[in-house]
Amino acid sequence: MVKLIASDMDGTLLDSNGILHEDFYETLIKLKDKNITFVAASGRQYQNLLKTFDKVKYDIIFAAENGTYIMQNGKELYSNCIANDILNELCCLGRSLDNCYVLLCGKKAAYLETNEKFVHDEVKKYFEKVEVVSDFSLIDDEILKFTLCDFDGANNNSYNIFNKIYGEQFKVVTSGDIWLDIMNKDANKGVAIKFLQNKLNISFDETMSFGDYYNDLEMLKCSKYSYAMGNAVDAVKRVSNYLADTNENYGVIKAINENVI
Repeated sequence: MVKLIASDMDGTLLDSNGILHEDFYETLIKLKDKNITFVAASGRQYQNLLKTFDKVKYDIIFAAENGTYIMQNGKELYSNCIANDILNELCCLGRSLDNCYVLLCGKKAAYLETNEKFVHDEVKKYFEKVEVVSDFSLIDDEILKFTLCDFDGANNNSYNIFNKIYGEQFKVVTSGDIWLDIMNKDANKGVAIKFLQNKLNISFDETMSFGDYYNDLEMLKCSKYSYAMGNAVDAVKRVSNYLADTNENYGVIKAINENVI
């Protein structure tokens, strides 16, 4: 009996154009009828997820910013913020790297220090509310996640640099080809799912999850019914117990319809 379903967004529930298939809404109604909770677990900003799920935003729990910010019905259930004293150090290193742009992800908005259009074009795909500041020190917000938009490719560039310096102190993970995310060591999608399992009295054996990328690994390990997408990286396929169809073929919806409802 599945009582909790958590799904990543990009490369998982959404197609390659970032579109949510219309069939999802019918599937969600059936899940509600069975008292099954659906969680959108994403590296995306909470405000962006609200826009994506606008028609059903009161029927979903949001584990945004890689699980560092859990919201339900407009109320905060959980957050895990980075201490201010380390943010300046992270920002200085990020600014020093060629073709890299720092994005600080707060509860109120995401913050950039650049007006470069090509950077904003990428950021706007995943962040609904973005503000430009002259200096990050001027931000009046709690910061959930340090993100780097690395146009040279995060896996083979900035990840190696940041992980070498901060890997023991922070969770350093790539969440996309050009995206590097840094969070507190005890912050990831898996921690978020465990929090919800405890809050809702739902067990490992009653949990299903879907993912495709490295920032989904901990979440997949927290569920008996863990699904790697057909388009997932090999590391995700290795830790998952099941294989879904690709995101382009709406593998999440198919797997739920075939195995849960």
